[in-house]
Amino acid sequence: MSSVSIERGHSSPAGLIIRQKEPTNLEMPFDQLGSFLTPTELFYIRSHFQAPQIDTSNYRLRIDGAVTRPLALSYEELRKMPSETRIATLECAGNGRVFLVPQVRGAQWELGAVGNAEWRGVPLRALLERAGLEEDACEVVFEGADHGVPAEEPKPPLPISYARSLTRAKALQPEVLIAYEMNGRDLSRDHGYPVRAIVPGHYGMASVKWLTRIQAVRQPFQGYWQTSDYGYWDFLDGKPVRRPLTEMKLKSAIARPSVYETLLPDRMYTVFGAAWAGETVAAEIAVSTDGGKTWAEAQFLDPAYRYAWRRWKFDWPTPKEPGRYT
Repeated sequence: MSSVSIERGHSSPAGLIIRQKEPTNLEMPFDQLGSFLTPTELFYIRSHFQAPQIDTSNYRLRIDGAVTRPLALSYEELRKMPSETRIATLECAGNGRVFLVPQVRGAQWELGAVGNAEWRGVPLRALLERAGLEEDACEVVFEGADHGVPAEEPKPPLPISYARSLTRAKALQPEVLIAYEMNGRDLSRDHGYPVRAIVPGHYGMASVKWLTRIQAVRQPFQGYWQTSDYGYWDFLDGKPVRRPLTEMKLKSAIARPSVYETLLPDRMYTVFGAAWAGETVAAEIAVSTDGGKTWAEAQFLDPAYRYAWRRWKFDWPTPKEPGRYT
């Protein structure tokens, strides 16, 4: 199905592909795609620094900056607040990097740095309302407990905490959660225990793990992971400007058959995959088995939920003649 050479990483005990041992970066083999919700043990893990150990008895989530009533909430206080549940697909912005030619730096993800889970927590909007968000606050910055010196150049001179911001408009969307559960259980350490942000529709780096601070700011945030990393070049009035990556793009990926899998000829084979679309939903799906010359409609297996992927299938009568098919 592809002409790109792929070097497989080693596998973790849970069957995830090890892209980096420290900090932990693990990928779900995409051919393991099955249920609508990705099992937590198969959900990809993306970390920039070592996962911190956080004692919830001493934990405080600070909400400060451009607010009228700064807060410092304990873990128990947060869990006692009215909560909501959201299903959301998270995808690393570098998912599929291994297929880029020429090769680019960074974790060489194949297709499995993506997953769909059920998240429970307090809507960010409720916390900002409780803190009294100021009218002139333009962004909200999430800061995690993980910190260190980034691996990629240009490096800051001293260790920094992982931090990303949201626009005011996105931060006030009811779907954005300050989450403490994943798939019905407390977050695991690698997935951000005790508390993380969940920003549906945006690439995974926006959903900051090990969250310790939410800061409202009056000027656009210029942090390392907002500008140097997870950014792209654009033009404004003819001049280059650096913009942060935000919304996930429309994407579809084939789980089965896997790359270079050999199929029996003259049989009915069910091609299986998933599609997702950031702030919207994947409305149609089509498959080509002749390099894009012709296309046929595939069948969605899941209803259209905003922010969640949709699995799909396509019944393909395999050709009688041997060969490579894309």
